[in-house]
Amino acid sequence: MDEKTNKFDEFEEALETSKKGEKLVMCLLVAGIHPKSKNAIENLRELCEEHIDSECDIEVIDIYQQPIFAKEGKIIAVPTLVKELPLPVRRFVGDLSDKERILIGLDIRKSE
Repeated sequence: MDEKTNKFDEFEEALETSKKGEKLVMCLLVAGIHPKSKNAIENLRELCEEHIDSECDIEVIDIYQQPIFAKEGKIIAVPTLVKELPLPVRRFVGDLSDKERILIGLDIRKSE
């Protein structure tokens, strides 16, 4: 194994170690009691219960009640899940029913 490969492996290992135990901070923006909003909330709850081992802080924001969040966050579609921490920030639009895609996007599961 050459030195570059060894350094890359060390970097990957350090990255994985630093992610363990890191708090996951997410914000789910929904639009009232629309069925897609309800589905997104339920799908996120199931996803967290089944797959997320670390501490998780989730805020659900109804853009009908607090429209400033949609404007400031440049949200053009709801429901939208925004993963704020750990970086990088990621956004997922829709009812979150494609759990595999969400897990990969949250860096909880590796793509194959």
